[in-house]
Amino acid sequence: MPAVLRAEEISGGRAKRNASAFRTYDWRPYFSDLRNGAILADTTNRAVFFWAEDGTTTRVYPSSVPLSEELTRLGRTRVIKKVVGPSWRPTPSMLKRNPDWPTYWPPGPDNPLGTHALYLSWQYYRVHGTGDTRKIGRKSSNGCIGLYNEDIAELFSMTKVGTQVLLI
Repeated sequence: MPAVLRAEEISGGRAKRNASAFRTYDWRPYFSDLRNGAILADTTNRAVFFWAEDGTTTRVYPSSVPLSEELTRLGRTRVIKKVVGPSWRPTPSMLKRNPDWPTYWPPGPDNPLGTHALYLSWQYYRVHGTGDTRKIGRKSSNGCIGLYNEDIAELFSMTKVGTQVLLI
């Protein structure tokens, strides 16, 4: 069972204002095993939980979540690809809502996917970083789960292709 984390321990203390929303979770109610590890994205509490395959390594990160229920996808998926320095293309529905957006963003500091991205088996859905730290802890995405760039780099290093992911 993971230890209870203090607010100062959650992402180096950056999430102190949201600390009341962070709960300690045990993986067993959500996953049948930890083969390849497990990621739980809690869209209500705006937190991402990670359990390594060894059962002893656990992490919790503050996150951004989708802007609305229509943009939120819940359920089981898995990591199918990991990319350092991802490029980004807005989805057709994003371009329809935001016609002034460019159709392509190359990797770099202004890229909406940040420094690292975990691609999920659902088309267009990712767990990724963001350089816009104002988004973390808020409803601010078009469907993806966003983390501080430092946090996604850590999660990325521990996650394998095939890691199970549950969005609740």
